[in-house]
Amino acid sequence: MRPQERLDLAEAIAREAGERIIDARREHSFSHHFKQGDELVTDVDVAVDTLISERLAAQLPDEARLSEELAPERDHMADADALWVIDPIDGTVNFAHGLRHVAVSIAWASKGEVCLGVVHAPFLGETFTALKGQGAWCNGKPIRASHATELERCLVGTGFPYRRDSRPPLIRRLMAVLTHCRDVRRNGAAALDLCDVACGRLDAYYESVSPWDFAAGWLIAREAGARTDHLYPCPEGIPADLYGENLLVASPEVHAELADLLRAADANQLDEAREP
Repeated sequence: MRPQERLDLAEAIAREAGERIIDARREHSFSHHFKQGDELVTDVDVAVDTLISERLAAQLPDEARLSEELAPERDHMADADALWVIDPIDGTVNFAHGLRHVAVSIAWASKGEVCLGVVHAPFLGETFTALKGQGAWCNGKPIRASHATELERCLVGTGFPYRRDSRPPLIRRLMAVLTHCRDVRRNGAAALDLCDVACGRLDAYYESVSPWDFAAGWLIAREAGARTDHLYPCPEGIPADLYGENLLVASPEVHAELADLLRAADANQLDEAREP
């Protein structure tokens, strides 16, 4: 299947999944539970993951899938010739609370390199797409990332882990950004934060997330002209396009300065922890 055909398939499936999500919200027909003690999951997450997997299996039965609810194993990520990376509902807490920042995220990777991405936001009426080397679009129109050159004028997106005991070390980063940038936004959906960078609504985004949260949006932001990188080297054997720790995506002109700022905040945190 040609890349454009794959992208068309992924977009059609994402739109169908979005309709299922809208219907569930309208009918209030969902329940929820918590996995690993902290992370909210609704039965709509599972139903939409199942829908996406069934649609992909019907067209491409031999291609592997990495998805948040049904197939979260990661051992085969690096060397799979064809791997679909799926988040059925990015922003589950937003969905459960009636907020609009909710997205279906579908990416396709080969040998660890993401080649296409779709992020569909059903309540916002926006569909972001990208093909490697061919640009990025929102609702079929080309998009471009910010050309911000001054960190103090940048609007920066981020997020926090579900586990409360994991949040305190990130406060130092947050304070550094608030001190040196215009302001911070925390919308609760990593895929949409990345798409907001792609179309210039945000000048930068940093966070640590899972592969399914960022794979599609990462490509969309890169194809729109943003610089996509990690604050620290990726572990050996894990492709950068699928390693979600310490992401930094930003206007190329401010990326290095923001990276230095965040790493300095981390170093200060460590120095304070070592003090007697």
